[in-house]
Amino acid sequence: MTTPPHRSSVLLLRLAGPLQSWGDRSAFNRRETRPEPTKSGVVGLLAAAAGRSRHAALDDLAGLGLGIRIDQPGSILRDYHTVSDYRGQPLLSAAVTAKGQQKPTSPAKHTHITQRFYLQDAIFLAAVEGPEELITTLEHAIRHPAFPLALGRRSCVPAQPLALGQRTGSLEDALRTEPWQATPATRKRWGRQNGDAAHIDLPATLDDPAGDEVRDDVPLSFAPRSRTFTTRRTRHTYLEAPTGLTPDPARPRNPGGHDPFALLGW
Repeated sequence: MTTPPHRSSVLLLRLAGPLQSWGDRSAFNRRETRPEPTKSGVVGLLAAAAGRSRHAALDDLAGLGLGIRIDQPGSILRDYHTVSDYRGQPLLSAAVTAKGQQKPTSPAKHTHITQRFYLQDAIFLAAVEGPEELITTLEHAIRHPAFPLALGRRSCVPAQPLALGQRTGSLEDALRTEPWQATPATRKRWGRQNGDAAHIDLPATLDDPAGDEVRDDVPLSFAPRSRTFTTRRTRHTYLEAPTGLTPDPARPRNPGGHDPFALLGW
């Protein structure tokens, strides 16, 4: 008796909100963002929804296929910070004493400048592909998350709807056939310039073992003291997606509850 093959499924996620930040590198005084979601960020969102601790295994989530379609690229926002001690004392340095206590900066430094970078007004369509049973479990978790969900950083709250449901077929087919997810204002403006065209070419990044770009953003562990990552190969392409434009381009809102970003057009 042969074992039936595992069926696969694709879960579509609409990653949208006023701010997002998908960093794959960081330093104390500068944290950047990539122009599209990282795999570690998407896996982190799924793990949080499923209620997994930072020390939990990630093999099943890291092994999922990922594709990102850029429906609305947004723009870069720089958030400028200064850090100082309210008591007027010098800031501490990264160096420590033999007893493990941080040394003060030398020469004394009383103010430190830090910068954070975000994507503002961006919308992405993420396609996550894997075994049907796991994908179904993850979809339920996204709709009923155990922990608060974020778009890269905790301060970046997602707009609704987040989960768009499961699709059959390949990951690329799911991204190609799903209607454009831009805001009504963007869709209306584009429609005026393009005559309400039926399709739009959108950039996408797909997992591909033969891809020509290597990214070091596949998480092996989110443990605070032993965060580790490995690489994946990706390829870039353009997908012709349906615009879904109508005389009234307003998208139906999520009937599942209150959406605090609805007044902003998300």
